Amino acid sequence: MPIEQKYKTDHWEWIDVTAPTDEDLQFLHERYHINYLLLEDTIDPNHLPKYEEVGDVKFFLARESTDLERRTLNNISDISSKLGIFLLPKLIITTHRTKSKSIHEVCEEFKKEKPDNFSRDRLALKLALRVIKTFDDESQNLLEVMDAIENEIFLKNTNHTNQIRRLYKLKRKSGLNTRILNMSGEWISKFKTLDLEEVEVMDLLDKQKDVIADFDHVNAQTVNLISMFLALSDQKANQVMKLLAMYSVYFLPITFIAGIYGMNFDIMPELHHKNGYYYTLGLMALIVIVTFIYMRRKKWQG
Repeated sequence: MPIEQKYKTDHWEWIDVTAPTDEDLQFLHERYHINYLLLEDTIDPNHLPKYEEVGDVKFFLARESTDLERRTLNNISDISSKLGIFLLPKLIITTHRTKSKSIHEVCEEFKKEKPDNFSRDRLALKLALRVIKTFDDESQNLLEVMDAIENEIFLKNTNHTNQIRRLYKLKRKSGLNTRILNMSGEWISKFKTLDLEEVEVMDLLDKQKDVIADFDHVNAQTVNLISMFLALSDQKANQVMKLLAMYSVYFLPITFIAGIYGMNFDIMPELHHKNGYYYTLGLMALIVIVTFIYMRRKKWQG
């Protein structure tokens, strides 16, 4: 059953809806008099975080980070999923299209301590804190990935095309997560209107700011790593070009001599000399040796 009663106390009830169908939305609309447009927002995979209040219904549309590894990172639905929270008098309704990590963790916590100690608004706050925690976990994961890539680039001295792809993916992820958290500021700030202590709401706001700062750090460091990686690649390419230029210095004079004697004019006196071939090879070797000594004295090394 997609509609499930999670908990019921003497003061409030928690109903959870997983992957709601049109029939489920119609039932919620008729049973609890929730605006149908708000219910439709919960099934739109690309809907942005927001807050709306219609009559006695307060609607928080949050997005939580997911562990799903998608090949594309084009929009926020590729890294997050929606969690709708409806607050009605003595009732809280949560809706989500896929399995929610935040709801699962709160339910596991309720198994250890009875929810009778929680009010409806405090349950909503706990869910919001779990949502922010999913992004905190993701930021720590991205930081670890970034450190691993940095070690591979500078310590292991690797230079693979895959590295730049991983850095680009890291940058896309951090950018999308930062965008979601910035847009979440609207619904997070609305917790001030609930029956909660100010310090509890400030804790939620502080956690949001901390996670945004972490993602900003990841994004800035990733940009720096990309620049350093490209600079190292250019440096290695320059070293190869320098080495080729040094070899060309050795071979340019003897190539010039070989080109002259390759013209095969009969009037060239050296062509009919008995030891002309050996003299020419000796001259080429002498030029290479003199060039080598000269470059060593000038400290032109590859």
